[in-house]
Amino acid sequence: MAQGTGSINSDYKDWEWSADAGERARLLQSPSVETVPKSGESQGNGLGATSALGAVFIVVNAALGAGLLNFPAAFSMAGGVAAGIALQMCMLIFIIGGLVILAYCSQASNERTYQEVVWAVCGKVPGVLCEVAIAVYTFGTCIAFLIIIGDQEDKIIAALVTEPEEAGSSRWYTDRKFTISITAFLLILPLSIPKEIGFQKYASSLSVIGTWYVTAVIIIKYIWPDKELEPVEIPTSPSTWMAVFNAVPTICFGFQCHVSSVPVFNSMKQPEVKTWGAVVTAAMVIALFVYTGTGVCGFLTFGAGVEQDVLLSYPSNDIPVALARAFIILCVLTSYPILHFCGRAVLEGLWLRYTGVTVEEDVVRERRRRLLQTISWFLLTLLLALFIPDIGKVISVIGGLAACFIFVFPGLCLIQAKLSEIQETRAISWWAQVSYGVFMVTLGAFIFGQTTANAIFVDLTA
Repeated sequence: MAQGTGSINSDYKDWEWSADAGERARLLQSPSVETVPKSGESQGNGLGATSALGAVFIVVNAALGAGLLNFPAAFSMAGGVAAGIALQMCMLIFIIGGLVILAYCSQASNERTYQEVVWAVCGKVPGVLCEVAIAVYTFGTCIAFLIIIGDQEDKIIAALVTEPEEAGSSRWYTDRKFTISITAFLLILPLSIPKEIGFQKYASSLSVIGTWYVTAVIIIKYIWPDKELEPVEIPTSPSTWMAVFNAVPTICFGFQCHVSSVPVFNSMKQPEVKTWGAVVTAAMVIALFVYTGTGVCGFLTFGAGVEQDVLLSYPSNDIPVALARAFIILCVLTSYPILHFCGRAVLEGLWLRYTGVTVEEDVVRERRRRLLQTISWFLLTLLLALFIPDIGKVISVIGGLAACFIFVFPGLCLIQAKLSEIQETRAISWWAQVSYGVFMVTLGAFIFGQTTANAIFVDLTA
């Protein structure tokens, strides 16, 4: 395994890392990316297939998703448009910085996925914590997807069922728990069982179309509002300075593309840090406009009364919005298996590393274990989705984990990479980069702690 600088990789083989386990971990890649084989000579020689413009598109695709439905509510929680935009702009500096740091550390360690970079640069303990965090994050995102399916199906069914709503007149087949369950069992579970997911590229294209369409509908509905839609109240300032942090989990969840960024960087024709900096800056600016357009227009349309899922605020019989709901359902139906696949790959990698067994020696057990993992994952996410009322409560929890991927792990990687450099004297730039890494870790730990505590003591106990 190629070494980077100094002591990078010094703890990497504490668990007798095998090539097979590494291949398992490499399964967690961006759905649209195909990288070249890892070797000591392949880094930087232009063997990748992705152009800079293509990389911008892939990073935008990785960042945009169903999380945009929660942005109008996040603006409301932050205390208005000014506070929401200012918070996004401040965080964007660190979001872009984290993406550049990951590319730098990927070159230094010659690793091609997020968790491998953390393992190689930071050692065993941060590496294991990173993989566990990825598994928990993907698990929580799958729960959010199922809740979104239930939200949108409720509105679609309400538009199709013309019977008057009276007490006790609700039919069993329109019950939310039934519709989520039947959709999950018939469509999501069969897509989640296979060992490989070759439909990834089609799901990615569908997600892009769906998210852009939802944004366009929300903006148009603000410019030409329906007569019956009137905002209850439009806050112009946060009630307290701490209230601004209520929007942080949504922003972290929305802009978190860091886990899939490392394979994107290594798939480029010219994987250079300077070029990558321009790529991620352009991608994050595009994502900023999409999220800001959705957040501002959705918030100004409904004010403080906006739902956690903004599409729930619109009437059931609105045809353009109904089409947006259909797009979102299709997006999450195809995205759930991808997120489950990534989480399952990380768990499998941890298992193989812990046991030291290769796939060739464990083919039968792998199939049995994959079925058990898939069914257990599916049933747990479904059960939690049936009893959690809205996506805001899930995002408030996993948004803190997203902050770890954006701030904590990149900051740790930067600190360790700089400390492992062999230098006689420490230049000012060296101290500046180490200080920046320490600040990122501190800020990320604060965001994770604050948002997680808030989610536990406020949202989950409400």
